[in-house]
Amino acid sequence: MPESSQGRSLADKLDRLFRSVHPPDRGEYTFEEVAAALRAEDGPTISATYVWQLRKGIRDNPTKRHLEALAKFFGVPPAYFFDETATERIDAELALLNAMRDASVRQIALRAAGLSPKSLNAITEMVERVRELEGLSDDGDG
Repeated sequence: MPESSQGRSLADKLDRLFRSVHPPDRGEYTFEEVAAALRAEDGPTISATYVWQLRKGIRDNPTKRHLEALAKFFGVPPAYFFDETATERIDAELALLNAMRDASVRQIALRAAGLSPKSLNAITEMVERVRELEGLSDDGDG
């Protein structure tokens, strides 16, 4: 699945899933954990090395069954790998999930619950301005 002019490569998408979806209180899943979980679910036979190769872009033509199993493991619909609109929507959800892991961000979000749309827009504008002043990107990743 080579990268198209309008979309990201399979390796990029899989890397995003590894970086975004992981057990609480620890880092990324290992390649062996992913491969073992896929095999345990009566999924396709897959090795940790093959998962690594997919993530690094060394291999880029997995079977539909492999992609479906990977999507299920990471809790995303298979369309994440095939439909750029779905990819963009899910990436936005993953960015929100990652932001909500931060206790300070969670506290701000909880405090903002119930405010009027006008107040929420004002808060959003303030946050965007502060991010700009601190030189942070618009996508929430950094």
